[in-house]
Amino acid sequence: MNVAPPKGPRGMAMLRVAGIRHWTDRTFSFTCERPDSLRFRSGEFVMIGLMDGEKPLLRAYSIASPSWDETLEFYSIKVADGPLTSRLQHLRDGDQIVMRPKPVGTLVHDALLPGRRLFLFSTGTGIAPFASVIRDPETYDKFDRVILTHTCRERGELAYGLDLVERIRTHEFLPEIVGDKLTHIATTTREHSPQMGRMTDWIRDGRLAAASGGPLDPDTDRVMICGSMNMLKEHKALCEAAGMTEGANSEPGHFVIEKAFVD
Repeated sequence: MNVAPPKGPRGMAMLRVAGIRHWTDRTFSFTCERPDSLRFRSGEFVMIGLMDGEKPLLRAYSIASPSWDETLEFYSIKVADGPLTSRLQHLRDGDQIVMRPKPVGTLVHDALLPGRRLFLFSTGTGIAPFASVIRDPETYDKFDRVILTHTCRERGELAYGLDLVERIRTHEFLPEIVGDKLTHIATTTREHSPQMGRMTDWIRDGRLAAASGGPLDPDTDRVMICGSMNMLKEHKALCEAAGMTEGANSEPGHFVIEKAFVD
Protein backbone atom coordinates (compact mmCIF):
# COMPACT_ATOMS: atom_id res chain seq x y z
CA MET A 1 0.00 0.00 0.00
CA ASN A 2 1.25 3.51 -0.82
CA VAL A 3 2.41 5.67 2.04
CA ALA A 4 3.00 9.28 2.98
CA PRO A 5 6.74 9.22 3.81
CA PRO A 6 8.35 11.71 6.18
CA LYS A 7 9.44 14.99 4.68
CA GLY A 8 13.13 15.56 4.10
CA PRO A 9 14.94 18.90 3.76
CA ARG A 10 13.08 21.62 1.86
CA GLY A 11 10.00 19.48 1.44
CA MET A 12 11.80 16.52 -0.12
CA ALA A 13 10.41 13.05 0.52
CA MET A 14 12.32 10.40 2.45
CA LEU A 15 11.75 7.00 0.84
CA ARG A 16 12.46 3.62 2.40
CA VAL A 17 14.37 1.16 0.21
CA ALA A 18 12.47 -2.11 -0.18
CA GLY A 19 14.82 -4.18 -2.33
CA ILE A 20 18.19 -4.11 -4.10
CA ARG A 21 19.54 -6.31 -6.89
CA HIS A 22 23.09 -6.24 -8.25
CA TRP A 23 23.01 -7.27 -11.91
CA THR A 24 26.75 -7.00 -12.61
CA ASP A 25 29.77 -5.45 -10.95
CA ARG A 26 28.80 -2.26 -12.80
CA THR A 27 25.00 -2.10 -12.50
CA PHE A 28 22.29 -2.46 -9.86
CA SER A 29 18.61 -1.67 -9.35
CA PHE A 30 16.55 -0.90 -6.29
CA THR A 31 12.93 -0.31 -5.35
CA CYS A 32 11.41 2.16 -2.91
CA GLU A 33 8.05 2.91 -1.41
CA ARG A 34 5.99 5.31 -3.51
CA PRO A 35 4.39 8.37 -1.90
CA ASP A 36 0.62 8.64 -2.30
CA SER A 37 1.01 12.13 -3.72
CA LEU A 38 3.51 11.23 -6.48
CA ARG A 39 2.05 11.30 -9.98
CA PHE A 40 4.24 10.84 -13.04
CA ARG A 41 4.13 9.94 -16.71
CA SER A 42 5.94 6.77 -17.73
CA GLY A 43 9.38 7.77 -19.01
CA GLU A 44 9.88 10.73 -16.66
CA PHE A 45 12.71 11.16 -14.16
CA VAL A 46 13.09 12.55 -10.65
CA MET A 47 15.99 13.82 -8.59
CA ILE A 48 16.98 11.26 -5.95
CA GLY A 49 19.96 10.78 -3.67
CA LEU A 50 21.30 10.64 -0.15
CA MET A 51 21.93 13.11 2.61
CA ASP A 52 25.48 14.49 2.64
CA GLY A 53 25.68 15.98 6.08
CA GLU A 54 22.80 18.45 6.28
CA LYS A 55 22.45 18.78 2.50
CA PRO A 56 20.99 16.34 -0.03
CA LEU A 57 23.26 14.99 -2.78
CA LEU A 58 20.95 14.50 -5.77
CA ARG A 59 21.16 13.16 -9.33
CA ALA A 60 18.58 12.64 -12.08
CA TYR A 61 17.23 9.08 -12.26
CA SER A 62 14.54 7.72 -14.55
CA ILE A 63 11.64 6.03 -12.82
CA ALA A 64 11.92 2.52 -14.25
CA SER A 65 8.57 1.40 -12.88
CA PRO A 66 5.38 2.21 -14.83
CA SER A 67 3.05 4.97 -13.71
CA TRP A 68 0.50 2.46 -12.35
CA ASP A 69 2.95 0.65 -10.05
CA GLU A 70 2.73 1.04 -6.27
CA THR A 71 6.53 1.04 -5.92
CA LEU A 72 9.32 3.08 -7.50
CA GLU A 73 12.13 1.28 -9.30
CA PHE A 74 15.50 2.76 -10.33
CA TYR A 75 18.34 1.27 -12.39
CA SER A 76 21.85 2.62 -11.92
CA ILE A 77 25.45 2.26 -12.94
CA LYS A 78 28.14 1.91 -10.28
CA VAL A 79 30.89 4.53 -10.29
CA ALA A 80 33.64 3.73 -7.79
CA ASP A 81 34.55 7.37 -7.16
CA GLY A 82 31.15 8.85 -7.97
CA PRO A 83 29.92 11.26 -5.27
CA LEU A 84 26.51 9.56 -5.19
CA THR A 85 26.72 6.11 -6.82
CA SER A 86 29.76 5.14 -4.76
CA ARG A 87 27.39 5.29 -1.77
CA LEU A 88 24.08 4.43 -3.45
CA GLN A 89 25.34 1.01 -4.58
CA HIS A 90 25.71 -0.04 -0.95
CA LEU A 91 22.04 0.49 -0.08
CA ARG A 92 20.31 -2.13 2.03
CA ASP A 93 16.67 -2.92 2.76
CA GLY A 94 15.27 -0.33 5.13
CA ASP A 95 17.74 2.42 4.21
CA GLN A 96 16.31 5.78 3.17
CA ILE A 97 16.93 7.92 0.12
CA VAL A 98 15.74 11.47 -0.53
CA MET A 99 13.64 12.47 -3.53
CA ARG A 100 12.55 15.77 -4.97
CA PRO A 101 8.94 14.86 -5.89
CA LYS A 102 8.77 16.76 -9.18
CA PRO A 103 8.92 14.36 -12.15
CA VAL A 104 9.96 15.82 -15.51
CA GLY A 105 11.37 14.63 -18.83
CA THR A 106 10.96 14.38 -22.59
CA LEU A 107 10.77 10.59 -23.02
CA VAL A 108 6.98 10.67 -22.82
CA HIS A 109 4.13 10.09 -25.24
CA ASP A 110 3.04 13.74 -25.02
CA ALA A 111 6.26 14.79 -26.80
CA LEU A 112 5.59 12.57 -29.83
CA LEU A 113 3.19 12.87 -32.74
CA PRO A 114 0.78 9.98 -33.32
CA GLY A 115 2.36 7.02 -35.12
CA ARG A 116 2.24 3.28 -35.69
CA ARG A 117 5.72 2.04 -34.70
CA LEU A 118 7.62 3.19 -31.60
CA PHE A 119 11.39 2.67 -31.50
CA LEU A 120 13.09 2.85 -28.11
CA PHE A 121 16.87 3.09 -28.57
CA SER A 122 18.94 2.59 -25.41
CA THR A 123 22.47 1.82 -24.26
CA GLY A 124 23.58 0.75 -20.78
CA THR A 125 21.36 2.08 -18.00
CA GLY A 126 19.59 4.22 -20.60
CA ILE A 127 17.05 1.41 -20.77
CA ALA A 128 15.58 2.61 -17.44
CA PRO A 129 12.93 5.03 -18.77
CA PHE A 130 11.86 2.45 -21.34
CA ALA A 131 11.36 -0.11 -18.58
CA SER A 132 8.53 2.21 -17.59
CA VAL A 133 7.28 2.94 -21.11
CA ILE A 134 6.99 -0.70 -22.23
CA ARG A 135 4.91 -1.57 -19.16
CA ASP A 136 2.44 1.27 -19.71
CA PRO A 137 -0.87 0.24 -21.34
CA GLU A 138 -1.02 3.66 -23.04
CA THR A 139 2.01 2.67 -25.13
CA TYR A 140 0.09 -0.16 -26.74
CA ASP A 141 -3.02 1.96 -27.19
CA LYS A 142 -0.99 4.46 -29.18
CA PHE A 143 1.25 2.14 -31.22
CA ASP A 144 0.78 -1.07 -33.21
CA ARG A 145 4.37 -2.15 -32.65
CA VAL A 146 7.04 -1.29 -30.06
CA ILE A 147 10.71 -2.06 -30.75
CA LEU A 148 13.02 -1.85 -27.73
CA THR A 149 16.75 -1.97 -28.48
CA HIS A 150 19.38 -2.29 -25.77
CA THR A 151 23.10 -2.23 -26.54
CA CYS A 152 25.85 -2.90 -23.98
CA ARG A 153 29.50 -3.84 -24.07
CA GLU A 154 29.10 -7.28 -22.47
CA ARG A 155 26.38 -9.91 -22.31
CA GLY A 156 25.93 -9.64 -18.54
CA GLU A 157 24.90 -6.01 -18.89
CA LEU A 158 21.90 -7.09 -20.99
CA ALA A 159 20.47 -9.05 -18.03
CA TYR A 160 18.26 -6.24 -16.72
CA GLY A 161 16.48 -5.83 -20.05
CA LEU A 162 16.11 -9.57 -20.60
CA ASP A 163 14.63 -9.99 -17.13
CA LEU A 164 12.34 -7.02 -17.71
CA VAL A 165 10.83 -8.54 -20.86
CA GLU A 166 10.42 -11.90 -19.13
CA ARG A 167 8.59 -10.19 -16.25
CA ILE A 168 6.18 -8.67 -18.77
CA ARG A 169 5.49 -12.08 -20.29
CA THR A 170 4.70 -13.61 -16.90
CA HIS A 171 2.84 -10.61 -15.43
CA GLU A 172 -0.72 -10.85 -14.16
CA PHE A 173 -2.30 -8.60 -16.80
CA LEU A 174 0.42 -7.19 -19.11
CA PRO A 175 0.56 -10.14 -21.57
CA GLU A 176 -3.04 -9.47 -22.61
CA ILE A 177 -2.23 -5.80 -23.22
CA VAL A 178 1.18 -6.22 -24.85
CA GLY A 179 0.33 -9.27 -26.97
CA ASP A 180 2.84 -9.66 -29.80
CA LYS A 181 3.42 -5.91 -30.18
CA LEU A 182 6.75 -5.80 -28.29
CA THR A 183 10.05 -6.68 -29.98
CA HIS A 184 13.25 -6.72 -27.90
CA ILE A 185 16.63 -6.48 -29.67
CA ALA A 186 19.64 -6.89 -27.34
CA THR A 187 23.15 -6.44 -28.76
CA THR A 188 26.72 -6.29 -27.49
CA THR A 189 29.71 -4.36 -28.81
CA ARG A 190 32.63 -6.16 -27.14
CA GLU A 191 31.77 -9.61 -25.84
CA HIS A 192 30.49 -12.06 -28.44
CA SER A 193 26.72 -12.65 -28.30
CA PRO A 194 23.95 -13.85 -30.64
CA GLN A 195 23.45 -10.25 -31.85
CA MET A 196 26.43 -7.92 -32.19
CA GLY A 197 26.94 -4.26 -33.02
CA ARG A 198 25.84 -0.74 -32.25
CA MET A 199 22.26 0.08 -33.20
CA THR A 200 23.46 2.99 -35.32
CA ASP A 201 25.25 0.43 -37.50
CA TRP A 202 22.10 -1.71 -37.58
CA ILE A 203 20.18 1.30 -38.88
CA ARG A 204 22.79 2.08 -41.54
CA ASP A 205 23.27 -1.44 -42.87
CA GLY A 206 19.59 -2.45 -42.85
CA ARG A 207 19.65 -5.00 -40.00
CA LEU A 208 17.17 -2.98 -37.97
CA ALA A 209 14.83 -2.62 -40.94
CA ALA A 210 14.95 -6.38 -41.45
CA ALA A 211 14.17 -7.04 -37.78
CA SER A 212 11.43 -4.45 -37.42
CA GLY A 213 9.57 -4.49 -40.72
CA GLY A 214 11.15 -1.60 -42.59
CA PRO A 215 13.46 1.43 -42.33
CA LEU A 216 12.65 4.48 -40.22
CA ASP A 217 9.75 6.38 -41.77
CA PRO A 218 8.63 9.79 -40.46
CA ASP A 219 5.08 9.10 -41.65
CA THR A 220 4.63 6.10 -39.36
CA ASP A 221 7.50 5.88 -36.89
CA ARG A 222 8.30 7.60 -33.60
CA VAL A 223 11.56 7.34 -31.67
CA MET A 224 12.78 7.75 -28.08
CA ILE A 225 16.54 7.76 -27.40
CA CYS A 226 18.45 7.42 -24.12
CA GLY A 227 22.17 6.79 -23.62
CA SER A 228 25.54 8.53 -23.71
CA MET A 229 26.02 11.92 -25.35
CA ASN A 230 27.76 10.41 -28.39
CA MET A 231 24.99 7.84 -28.73
CA LEU A 232 22.35 10.58 -28.58
CA LYS A 233 24.14 12.63 -31.25
CA GLU A 234 24.50 9.67 -33.62
CA HIS A 235 20.90 8.54 -33.31
CA LYS A 236 19.65 12.11 -33.62
CA ALA A 237 21.61 12.56 -36.86
CA LEU A 238 20.19 9.34 -38.27
CA CYS A 239 16.64 10.34 -37.34
CA GLU A 240 17.09 13.74 -38.98
CA ALA A 241 18.58 12.09 -42.07
CA ALA A 242 15.38 10.02 -42.26
CA GLY A 243 13.32 13.24 -42.32
CA MET A 244 12.35 13.29 -38.66
CA THR A 245 12.09 16.35 -36.42
CA GLU A 246 12.84 16.48 -32.69
CA GLY A 247 9.87 16.84 -30.36
CA ALA A 248 9.25 18.30 -26.93
CA ASN A 249 6.41 18.47 -24.43
CA SER A 250 5.45 21.88 -25.84
CA GLU A 251 5.76 20.84 -29.49
CA PRO A 252 5.48 17.11 -30.31
CA GLY A 253 7.71 15.67 -33.03
CA HIS A 254 8.96 12.44 -34.57
CA PHE A 255 11.72 11.70 -32.03
CA VAL A 256 12.80 12.73 -28.53
CA ILE A 257 16.03 12.43 -26.56
CA GLU A 258 16.87 12.75 -22.87
CA LYS A 259 20.06 14.53 -21.83
CA ALA A 260 19.41 14.63 -18.09
CA PHE A 261 21.44 11.47 -17.39
CA VAL A 262 24.53 12.35 -19.43
CA ASP A 263 27.60 13.02 -17.30
